[in-house]
Amino acid sequence: MAERELNRSERATIRKLVTELCANYDSQDKICLPLDSPCYMLNKWWTGAYCRYFEKAVLPVDAALESAITGEDTSMRQKICPVCGKAYLPTTSQAYCSAASRVYARRKSERERKRRKRQNQP
Repeated sequence: MAERELNRSERATIRKLVTELCANYDSQDKICLPLDSPCYMLNKWWTGAYCRYFEKAVLPVDAALESAITGEDTSMRQKICPVCGKAYLPTTSQAYCSAASRVYARRKSERERKRRKRQNQP
């Protein structure tokens, strides 16, 4: 994919992801810990070279941004939670986005099973 200038919303999303989720970013000193210098990704204006940690660990959190930057369709890797409708990247063959959604779905299915059992009893 050819290099292009990032638009305003993409730059803002990158800054938000770095400051909130990047484990290498020190918010107190506002530096990248491994490089011991200002974070390269905070002042990113063009597509192209990215911080490897950001690309592998932080960018997959926002699938829309990842597909816009890389040019790949990342929606095939995403799943939609059947309980809350939130999009998430499954780590294994998980069916729900969180433990709370899994517990809610299990309770709902147990209620339905008990209701059907009670209806079929004479």
